[in-house]
Amino acid sequence: MTPATLPTATDTPGAASPATLDKSGARVREMFRQIAPRYDAMNHLLSLSIDRYWRWRTVRRLRFVDGYPVLDTCTGTGDLAIAMAKKASQSFPTTRIVASDFCLAMLEIAADKQSRHNDRQPIQFIEADSQSLPFASSTFQCVTVAFGLRNVTDTDLGLREMARVCRPGGQVVVLEFSQPELPVLKQLYGFYFRNILPRIGQWLARNNKAAYEYLPESVKEFPYGQALADRMRHAGLTEVRFSRLTFGVATCYEGTKPVADREPAS
Repeated sequence: MTPATLPTATDTPGAASPATLDKSGARVREMFRQIAPRYDAMNHLLSLSIDRYWRWRTVRRLRFVDGYPVLDTCTGTGDLAIAMAKKASQSFPTTRIVASDFCLAMLEIAADKQSRHNDRQPIQFIEADSQSLPFASSTFQCVTVAFGLRNVTDTDLGLREMARVCRPGGQVVVLEFSQPELPVLKQLYGFYFRNILPRIGQWLARNNKAAYEYLPESVKEFPYGQALADRMRHAGLTEVRFSRLTFGVATCYEGTKPVADREPAS
């Protein structure tokens, strides 16, 4: 599939409407710098406190092989990376965990969290843009992102970078908010996102309320389900599948980098 035939919102069920959010790197980085101290609380609000379970489910899907590194992109405050470090420390002692994010304030919180878990594998935190990862191609056995892909300016470029740095035969796994499709739940959750979440978020962080309007809007406009799975295939991944979690409030996507890999068309 060439870029010209990439599915659009009008021809793919579950796709987002054309983006209207300002997702420029500078704006998003500053927004997350502002909300970094309350980011974990915000994720709990977005997920109704079920995000820990979703990460647990995601880590269970990862097929670690001892001796090869794994990468968590858009790591934020490091929850998924820390969960992967726990998995590695139990059965894969030579598996190195790397976590990247382009917001230094988030990484500082993540590193502080990790320092309190001496029983887990060390994590190397790196400040990096997920659209231009500073790693050689085919480096990591697993490349993940949790609740961060929708904040990347160019979703397709972010997915291509994840696929590029993944080893042939390795996994690319995306955990992201989506939209429930059951009629009553969809309406209730939409009302919560539009009317309740921004007010609670603003009360928690006492910062520019635009950040808490952006977060639910970013979920609303981001492709989910088959639409995002198609984008993962377009990035060069195969065996792409997805599982809806908690009635579709979140979705976990998994793809494999082909063993006979070639770089996807730019």
